[in-house]
Amino acid sequence: MDWVFNTFSEYLENDFKKRVGNPNPTVADLWQAFQLLFPATSAQLLVQEPVGNTVRFKPLAFYHADEMGPLIETPMEYLKQNFGGGKFKINFYHGMQFIATINFKPEGPEIWRELPEMETDPTIDETKT
Repeated sequence: MDWVFNTFSEYLENDFKKRVGNPNPTVADLWQAFQLLFPATSAQLLVQEPVGNTVRFKPLAFYHADEMGPLIETPMEYLKQNFGGGKFKINFYHGMQFIATINFKPEGPEIWRELPEMETDPTIDETKT
């Protein structure tokens, strides 16, 4: 979980500066804020896919915080086992608010090429329109 906290740290620091008015939060302040924020977050998994002379990011999966266990406990192992090798990006969100992104590059066969692309943007709650 430490790597997730580190990934969120810039977002948390900015939140303290803007919302709380504290320009210098302690690590303990940030950890406490992280523990409150994390259960309300989600993550989208994408993979870099070459297309012609450029690349695109193919959306593969979406996770609510309570579904992220294996992904955040052992990300390289989880990605390799479920999606194979490639250049993966995990985007974290709080509602529709982007928090941070982190990249992983496990080696192995590209299992993800055979998987369907997500068709909708799960960060948008269409029931509230």
